[in-house]
Amino acid sequence: MKFQLSEEQHLLRDTLQRFLRDHYDFEARRDAAASRSGWRPEIWQALAHDLNLLGASFPESLGGLGGNAIDQMVIMEALGGALFLEPYLETIVLCGGLLQSLGGALAEMVVPKVISGEITLALAMDESGAQCNPARTAMRATGDGDRYVVSGMKKGVRAAPWASHLLVVARTAGEPGDHHGISVFLIERESAGVILQAYPTIDERRAADIEFRQ
Repeated sequence: MKFQLSEEQHLLRDTLQRFLRDHYDFEARRDAAASRSGWRPEIWQALAHDLNLLGASFPESLGGLGGNAIDQMVIMEALGGALFLEPYLETIVLCGGLLQSLGGALAEMVVPKVISGEITLALAMDESGAQCNPARTAMRATGDGDRYVVSGMKKGVRAAPWASHLLVVARTAGEPGDHHGISVFLIERESAGVILQAYPTIDERRAADIEFRQ
């Protein structure tokens, strides 16, 4: 199979690589990684507003540019080449992809705010630190009037210290190992009862173990 980028994809790649050369050299990355926050929020805003990049892979129905998997590949290749710290993988690929799959009111509410750079996301799913399987979820979400309450621990939540909101995977039915009864909840990271134990990762990024005392 012959594989070739389109003219638009070449332009996307060249524009992003040029931006990274001008604003994201190795010294700037090293300084950001060593800083208290561990990232550069102004770079994230530039991706949202100057490059309009955060919406590249989202469908037009959610306010995106209607890109495809190859567009996402082009972006990730350029970011990987720059050892990008900021949470593109976590916010756009993992959480954005999950929201697109789920669809409905949650996606319609959250995705446009992701595209505008208003919010960043981290996926709180794993409970053992090496789980990577939603069916193993044990955390419970119990109904409390018109809301749900979650309690328990999530481990190794990548980019959580940079997230404004968390997508939390919890059970509303079933037992660990069941593929049914699993739900996703949007929780503000600064909510009362959300306790982060943040730490650096081996690639100089940030992650956290999170306790929910809702």
